[in-house]
Amino acid sequence: MRPIEPLPLHHSWPLYDLREHLAPVMLDSALARSDVALAERGLGLWHCDLADNTLKWTAGVYDLFGLERDSAVTRDQTVSLYAPDSREAMERLRAYAIRHKRGFTLDVDIHQADGMGQCAMRLIAAPLLNAEQDVIGLHGVKQLLPPGAASSRRLDPTIFVML
Repeated sequence: MRPIEPLPLHHSWPLYDLREHLAPVMLDSALARSDVALAERGLGLWHCDLADNTLKWTAGVYDLFGLERDSAVTRDQTVSLYAPDSREAMERLRAYAIRHKRGFTLDVDIHQADGMGQCAMRLIAAPLLNAEQDVIGLHGVKQLLPPGAASSRRLDPTIFVML
């Protein structure tokens, strides 16, 4: 696993910092709106509805996990692709994010479903709140990390890579 202990607070951030953590994607509106452009840079946007754990992904997330684009995926299937220590850290931060309405950033290792091996991914997540300020979902960015990339707490446009 890539992150530095202790978890969870080391990688957790308040929701008012969301724009800072997503700034490189948000700065280029054409990039942020283009599924193909994001995927070409090893990026994907994702959403998880907490009511039923349904997932919505852009093409880049399918590519990161080695899954056929637009195929039906379940959260259980996706979570099973995380390396065990990465999975444990992600689940702890996810629970913390939901409970405390905080975002998080975590570098993880995943085993690609298409047999292409293991890769490193930066996971940026933030809760979605309803009008009553209850957490109803999580969303964010997943980014392919090149081999040997340093751990980071935010998306770094200098390490975008082609898939």
